[in-house]
Amino acid sequence: MASEYLEHKLALLPDKPGCYLMKNINGKIIYVGKAKSLKNRVRSYFKSSHTGKVAAMVSQVADFETIVTSTNKESFLLEITLIQKHQPYFNIALKHTTGYPYIKITNERDPQLKITGQIVKDGAYYFGPYPNVTAAEETAHFLQKVYPLRRCNGYQGRPCLYYHMGQCLGACFKKVPQEEYDAQIKRIKSFLNGNTERIKQQLKKKMAKASAAMEYERAAEIRDQIHYIEVTVEKQKIISNDKTPRDLFNFYMDKGWLSIQVFFIRQSRLMKREKRMFPIVDTAVEEMTSFILQFYDRKNNLKPKEILLPKGMPNQEISEILGVPVRTPQRGQKADLMRMAHENAILSLNEKFRLLEMDKEKTTGAMKEITDALGLPMGHKIEAFDHSHIQGADPVSAMVVFVDGEPAKQLYRKYKLKTVINHADESASTREVIFRRYSRLLKENKPMPDMIFMDGGEIQMNAVKDVLQNQLGLDIPVVGMVKNDKHKTADLLFGDHDQHVHLDPRSQAFYLVQRIQDEVHRFAITFHRRLHSKHSLSSRLDAIKGVGPRTRNKLMKQFGNLTNISEASVEDIRALGINRPTAQLIKVSLQGQAEVAKPSSHD
Repeated sequence: MASEYLEHKLALLPDKPGCYLMKNINGKIIYVGKAKSLKNRVRSYFKSSHTGKVAAMVSQVADFETIVTSTNKESFLLEITLIQKHQPYFNIALKHTTGYPYIKITNERDPQLKITGQIVKDGAYYFGPYPNVTAAEETAHFLQKVYPLRRCNGYQGRPCLYYHMGQCLGACFKKVPQEEYDAQIKRIKSFLNGNTERIKQQLKKKMAKASAAMEYERAAEIRDQIHYIEVTVEKQKIISNDKTPRDLFNFYMDKGWLSIQVFFIRQSRLMKREKRMFPIVDTAVEEMTSFILQFYDRKNNLKPKEILLPKGMPNQEISEILGVPVRTPQRGQKADLMRMAHENAILSLNEKFRLLEMDKEKTTGAMKEITDALGLPMGHKIEAFDHSHIQGADPVSAMVVFVDGEPAKQLYRKYKLKTVINHADESASTREVIFRRYSRLLKENKPMPDMIFMDGGEIQMNAVKDVLQNQLGLDIPVVGMVKNDKHKTADLLFGDHDQHVHLDPRSQAFYLVQRIQDEVHRFAITFHRRLHSKHSLSSRLDAIKGVGPRTRNKLMKQFGNLTNISEASVEDIRALGINRPTAQLIKVSLQGQAEVAKPSSHD
């Protein structure tokens, strides 16, 4: 149900194409979408019930903004720009770099053949993408042996090693005729486009000649090159009758998830396949369109000569934006490939669902194992606490939350302890953090956890139970997590007399307790390190004559920590408006800095 404020804005929506930006209570953009009719599309979020990711998104919307465009094509372009700019949490947002390897022939007087992951407009020839770097390197090494260009750094007055190996045309010691490079590049392009028979015949003749001359090592090397062509290049099934580079996309949607398959067709063969799966907010066609446009917006993704899409996609708009023909195959090999991509999308998503179900069964099963071992009814939410300090300095506590066996990081909390200063007192630290946490939940009338896990022994357990029962009147089961002499999870403490409850180390319950104990320890120690580092920096700087709060803040803002300040030059420090004598004193004082001691947990 929309608020009165949102209802007022919904009534004013125009019946025009454009983009909409959903915002949370902090004004942060959490979703960007496009629509042919802003009025109908935005209203649909608030006028009907939703599930999954859509429901999660709508529950966080406190405001929205719309941008009207002249055409639907403008909406497509604007949406991609806004997604890349704001990276909204609920959008499918692809990173700008793909990491796909390509073979590159450089645009130089003496060209080179390289492996690259960056596509730039530099006049070079790019071929790919390859499934991985190894596949690209194998092809590049083959080409460098059979069709050499330049492998050295250029003219150096003498032949390089590669020239003697027959893998460089000799730019290292002579001027190679341009027509010789042009001929080699033409042969390389022909090979990369699938014309392998000619080079195979040439290599067979060379192998026979080398064998006749009893150059058996050379003959064996050529034999391996022929084997590479037959096994690596020609073994792939021919899936089209021409050499046009194509990308094929298809998808399947179920239960709010979109499964996407991308087939890269090069040399008339399926060169690479990519699969992606996302929970989505918009319709499958809208999300798929956004995915495709972002896919080619990445800086190192080379557009093919043709894109193949399934029925129902806005082919014309996508084609106009990308400048590439977009078609939907109706019959033949391309239609068969489209069906294969769809079947793979279904299989991938079903596998994803099975894995999610298995994870759910494991985590839910672990919770049941724990509650059964403790003799408690089935619970869902655990809150766990730990403390951290260095010999009592900068004491902190931290709380992590696990719901149905999974960490709920948005519910984690950090506490700077106020009652314990400059000395370690586990009981007092525990009393403070437990009182602060649960008195607040009582005050705000919020639900309590099903169990409280405390990292520690009887001291911490007794402190928790005393605060809950005698100060707050709460009856929440309290469980202690005990470690052995090797600092590893051992068992649990529970009950009126803190009895040891043993869990099978091979069980899901034991694994979950271990995860909780490790996570709360990590969270507490990370918070303490950050706080202690900040305080150490401040105190060390305050001890230097001439450094007051203003100068200290300048240094902290610019350099971040003591190490960076000590490594900075006097001139770097002076650049902050600090006079030379003070800058020199800062430099000298910090150069002998001792390594900061590592914080430790009470356990």
